[in-house]
Amino acid sequence: MLSAIDVVLPCLDEAAALPGVLAGLPPGYRAIVVDNGSRDGSPEVAARHGAQVVHEPRRGYGAAVHAGLAAATADLVCVLDADGSFDAGELPALVTPVAAGSADLAVGRRRPLARGVWPWHARAGTALVAALLRRRGVPLRDLSPIRVARREALLALGVRDRAFGYPLELLIRAAGAGWRIQEIDVRYAPRAAGTRSKVSGSVRGTLRATRDFAAVLRTVGMPR
Repeated sequence: MLSAIDVVLPCLDEAAALPGVLAGLPPGYRAIVVDNGSRDGSPEVAARHGAQVVHEPRRGYGAAVHAGLAAATADLVCVLDADGSFDAGELPALVTPVAAGSADLAVGRRRPLARGVWPWHARAGTALVAALLRRRGVPLRDLSPIRVARREALLALGVRDRAFGYPLELLIRAAGAGWRIQEIDVRYAPRAAGTRSKVSGSVRGTLRATRDFAAVLRTVGMPR
């Protein structure tokens, strides 16, 4: 039987989504909500629903995830968006191969449940970066923000990016370290009403993420 598993949820103005997301966590999965400067009461909502709340003043997706990893205590750690677009009930499917030792990192491959869930500009940007990764031997078709690995191993990778480039740098470093990476299909639903994606919610957000990805590709050595 698995011991408790920590779930890091980077959060910026997700108060409308948090109750449903936290209620959907499977038994034994402990929520660590990392607030990244919300103005909608997200930290208070998270605390009322039983989550551990961590405050990370430095803005950025990578900064929030890293703060969550630093606060986690479990061996296995999941990372999950707090916007309601993923079903937390699917986390055990990603945990299983890592817990069993058949994978070092399990990541979700998004399967949209409806048209418009994954805007064309975000999908196109992801497809381009994923293609570049596959050319260098990283066997992925998505850079999904839902993933599972062992906490100490994640920290040992030394991922430095603290913005949108964090997941890309993580994948590059993991592949370079010889990690076995397994991609698993996950359902991708519309975000909870009242929330907005910082990346796919606008062309501007996608361009910012693309800028951060490009910086990582320039500065982090790719496996060959």
